[in-house]
Parts: sequence; structure tokens; C-alpha cells
Amino acid sequence: MGDVYLHGHQPSVLASHGVRTAADSAAYLLPHLRNGDDLLDVGCGPGTITLDLAEAVGAGTVIGVDAVEAPLESARRHARDRGDTATRFEVADVHELPFDAGQFDVVHAHQVLQHLSDPVAALREMARVTRPGGIIAVRDADYGSMTWYPELPGMTRWMEVYVGAARANAAEPHAGRRLTAWAHLAGLTDLQPTASIWGYSTPEQCSWWGRTWARRVLESSYATQALNKGLATQQELDWISGAWLEWSRHPDAWFVMTHGELIARL
Repeated sequence: MGDVYLHGHQPSVLASHGVRTAADSAAYLLPHLRNGDDLLDVGCGPGTITLDLAEAVGAGTVIGVDAVEAPLESARRHARDRGDTATRFEVADVHELPFDAGQFDVVHAHQVLQHLSDPVAALREMARVTRPGGIIAVRDADYGSMTWYPELPGMTRWMEVYVGAARANAAEPHAGRRLTAWAHLAGLTDLQPTASIWGYSTPEQCSWWGRTWARRVLESSYATQALNKGLATQQELDWISGAWLEWSRHPDAWFVMTHGELIARL
């Protein structure tokens, strides 16, 4: 489909994504998992959520897929570190999954639909490989819901550039609020929508989050696309990165983002 992953797979991005867990990123899904479930994790990235889900389903077969090989190297390394020899990580396109119809009890995607030009088609393909009675579980951030304090101009510009780059890729950065609508368009009807947040408010949390984005603004695909699409100059990116560092050290720093979540039962 030619979709572009706005964040990229540079070390600064993988380091940030590699701290995610099922507890902080898929808590809405955990109560629905059963021992022995076969599970597909679409857009698994460095695999930390995948490996947590594998523990939750026990004897079930678990496969994590991503569109490119780069993050899967990190996923396999995480699996080796945890002694997991059963979970598989493979390259696959969400629009053309190389699996049989009805192969999985659970198909999960975290922060994936927001990067796709046709998220409805992706949901239909996820439904194809899900067994009758199984579930599709998706969670996506809603960039339009993100709020922070202090309201530094450089961080406001960060958001403007991000939304501009996403829209230039024909993707939807405000995805969280649209999950139910996309599911309806995909023909899914038995839906359980919820929402949750990621929040950064302690000095340690804000320091980590701010320093992470200060690097990503300069080193990730965010920077490359911003420059190539004429959305920002290098001077602006330096300023945005500095704003993130300033925010990370501020004694009143606070940042929250809302996520849309959806369980769709077939």
C-alpha cells in the first residue's frame, strides 16, 4: 500500500518503544485473553508488548509481524533475553497478511492504524485472519488530544509539524477518536470501545519523555520527513528539540495523551 511509518526505526525510536508493556499499552485487552489463544500482533515493533501477550496466552501460538525487518531484530533480541523461544517475529504487510482465514483467536495492533492510508482495509484484513468468536484489539493515540504544560511554543510547533507530516502521508494522526467509525466501515458490529491515557507528570517521567523526543525530533524519520516535505527547516527542528529539553527540566512539567481502544468480537 506504500504507507509511511512517520516515526521510523532509528535507535532513539526503538529505545522509546522498547519500554512499552502490555500493562501500560494493552490493559484493555488482557482480561479477554485465555490460555491457549493463538495471537497475532500486527505492527509489533521491538516486541515487548508481544512478549507480554505471549505470557498471557501461555500455550497459544504467538506471532509478531512488522512491515520491515529493522524492528524485528530488536524483538528477537528481547525474546532471547526473556528466554522466549516460541514467539515468532516475521515481516508482513497488514493489508496482505500471509496467514489463513480464521487462523487466530486474537489479532492485536497497537499504534498502527494511525499510520495507514486505508485503516478500514487493514481492519478487514485483520478480521479475515480472525476466527469466528475471536477478537480484534486496536489501540491508537489521538494526537489532537495531547496536552502539556508549560505550553512552550516549540512544542506547539512540534505538533504542527507532526500533523502536517502525517497528513502528507495520507494518514490520520487523530486516530483514537475514529476507531469505532473505522470498525463500522469495516463491517464490524460487536464493538467494545474504551479509552485510556499515557501521562507524564513526575520529574523522572518528564525527564525521560522530554529527552526522548528531543532526540527523535533530530534523529528519527520525523526529522527526515519534516525536511523533505518542506514542513520545517533544520533551524526549526533544533528549536523544537531545545523546547523539549526545556520542558523536560521544568518543575511544573506535565503531559497527557488520550488513546482510543477497541475490542471487536467476530
